Amino acid sequence: MTKLRLAIVGAGPAGIYAADILLKAERKFEVSIDLFEQLPAPYGLVRYGVAPDHPRIKGIINALREVLDTGRIRLFGNVLYGRDITLADLKKHYNAVIFATGAVRDAALPIPGTELDGSYGAAEFVSWYDGHPDFPREWPLEHREVAVIGNGNVALDVARTLAKPADDLLSTEIPANVYEGLKRSKVTDVHVFGRRGPAQVKFTPLELRELGEMRDVDVIVHDEDFELDAASIAAIETNKQIFVLNKVLNSWRTRESTGASRRLHLHFWAKPLEILGTDAVEAFRYERTRPDGEGGVVGTGEIREIPVQAVYRAVGYFGSPLPEIPFDSRHGVVPNREGQVIDDNDEQVHGVYATGWIKRGPVGLIGHTKSDAMETIRNVINDQANWWSPALPDEAAVTELLRSRGVEYTDLNGWRHLDEHELALGEAEGRLRVKVVPREEMVRVSNAPLATAAGPRADG
Repeated sequence: MTKLRLAIVGAGPAGIYAADILLKAERKFEVSIDLFEQLPAPYGLVRYGVAPDHPRIKGIINALREVLDTGRIRLFGNVLYGRDITLADLKKHYNAVIFATGAVRDAALPIPGTELDGSYGAAEFVSWYDGHPDFPREWPLEHREVAVIGNGNVALDVARTLAKPADDLLSTEIPANVYEGLKRSKVTDVHVFGRRGPAQVKFTPLELRELGEMRDVDVIVHDEDFELDAASIAAIETNKQIFVLNKVLNSWRTRESTGASRRLHLHFWAKPLEILGTDAVEAFRYERTRPDGEGGVVGTGEIREIPVQAVYRAVGYFGSPLPEIPFDSRHGVVPNREGQVIDDNDEQVHGVYATGWIKRGPVGLIGHTKSDAMETIRNVINDQANWWSPALPDEAAVTELLRSRGVEYTDLNGWRHLDEHELALGEAEGRLRVKVVPREEMVRVSNAPLATAAGPRADG
């Protein structure tokens, strides 16, 4: 029987779901799947892109773990595509490759002042508070007034993390260095800006409600932002989620100030114009907008400024190019037709596929990731005639290759070691988990025997 040797680059939800769907798919060949992940641990943005106080969302890890625990997939962590393993290597050892590398960079905000000291991409801040090993351990939080630009869930995560008392995060898996940094924070006012109105926000009701449940934080909205046009009213009346969001936002209009030590201000109808300052951020300038009657907005000509000393740009994620793989630099994706990668001449690149955010851009939820994977896997199966013909398809050849190059990779047993180690660190402090941050420590714990994996904490 024919055997498909498949490499998947990226061990986040997109890559793991693709592997699971292929294993369960109706097919006339055997399957052998290797997952390659540049970080020592799997799960991608579920581990490094979800706020630490959202354990319900992180529950998706349980489903991903079940897939890996089937024993039918090999994991190679701490392996960077393009450096530790190349496209030529993949062609030598596999019949095809699926890239599931996601989108982890910040999308550009095309206004003046983004280069100023104190102007940050939200993705960088998220990576810091989630303990990503490739980001600095410290984060500057000496400013009192900060702005968050964006009206999606990432913007709310950033705003909530900045405003929430650090002690209220101790029940989560927040790393020690992040807790200490937030504990020292001088932030008193967080301003969140969206260019459209309260009926057009991209929040989910759960995320929004949580803002109003924070201890020692007053949420402030402004009556002038709630003068709705006919389209907004119709959206509220016909869409249950928008109805709930509108109800939550309006409930805050009549809420009395409690004199909390921190305030979270929501500003709508605010188009970003410029981040002001000489060397560092001093203020944020925006234009008041209004509905254009067609679902968009137009400027009113009214310009406002608000003093802030830091700005967080939460306007979306963006994909990164991959060595030797076509890339659409305008949209931040690998160009493809239903997951089949195509070149500049619109011709299919045989043996190369994409799934998840690197395929379609950083939009949608986990459900979209699954449907993405189903589409891509269907084409992988149907393209059998165009698979690569590897010279060394033996599974042992890949481990020999990595070892010969001195790559200190981690495997699935290593992840279990690290997982148990983090859980043990958390148990010692009455918490669910304490995340290990430094890459070298993650690798050391992963590759140590389970009985000796415990060691000094290295999450600071």
